[in-house]
Amino acid sequence: MLDFMTIQRVVTKPSRAALFLVLNIAEGGEQATRDMLSAFGDTLKSVNFRHNEGELYTVVGIGANMWPRLTSAPRPDKLKEFEPLEGTYKAPSTPGDILLHFRANTYDLCHEMARQVLRQLGDAATVIDETQGFKYLDQRDLLGFVDGTANPLPEEALETVLLADDADYPRGSYVTVQKYTHDLDKWSGISTEEQERVIGRTKADDVELDEDAQPSNSHVALNDLEEDIYRENMVFGSFASGEMGTYFIGYAKDPEDINERLRNMFIGDPEGNYDRILDFSTALTGTNFFVPSVELLDEFDELPQ
Repeated sequence: MLDFMTIQRVVTKPSRAALFLVLNIAEGGEQATRDMLSAFGDTLKSVNFRHNEGELYTVVGIGANMWPRLTSAPRPDKLKEFEPLEGTYKAPSTPGDILLHFRANTYDLCHEMARQVLRQLGDAATVIDETQGFKYLDQRDLLGFVDGTANPLPEEALETVLLADDADYPRGSYVTVQKYTHDLDKWSGISTEEQERVIGRTKADDVELDEDAQPSNSHVALNDLEEDIYRENMVFGSFASGEMGTYFIGYAKDPEDINERLRNMFIGDPEGNYDRILDFSTALTGTNFFVPSVELLDEFDELPQ
């Protein structure tokens, strides 16, 4: 039986609040980062000790270029930089050394956890992307559709996202993040029936369209693959900047399961048959990370430098 104390919380029930931080680590900041990673579990305990009813769940990930700066131990086998994609629309590759993914019942716990981690890193870290996410209505995105329907059930999800015990870094995972903004005015300009054809599900009751009514370029059709991933997407929005959208975060034991979905979306399957959701949504970022097990985090300062 899997010991949940040995894994980061990559699979949890949907939270009401989330914080996503992507960090750049300055040259010379490697030791501070190693120290932060090794102390991460204790930092979480210190925040949860005072507010354990808030259900704070945390994940820290390490970028492909950051790993060799932290240790001479072999890089996780499938940890690579995000591959940019360009079809009718673009999926950019953007930098990121460390990912912090925090979620809780209330945002203050996410903020407090981030404050403590960033205090430990000091001048070594610069926040290059910050997104505050929130649960929207009955788990819908800003397009009005239920998000996360395709996720595997919790008991199956861990098998989907965790590396096996015989892997070089057992019980770790891979994660891809992308920040999408939505053109809500353009979206609201089409009928509900057309929106349903774009997504591939009904809007009111979240039922997948019948096969004969399912467009080949719907979001559902192009993402319906054999191998599952686990999404923890959250809505975000700023009235000041006008940015409204979805923060995509996908976990998998093999990042190729995420990459294939993204190629289908942006390049198309077949080529040119791209995901129609991209007519209304723009990808601003794209970064990959490796998620160590709790055991590896606790012992990170013991890895060879």
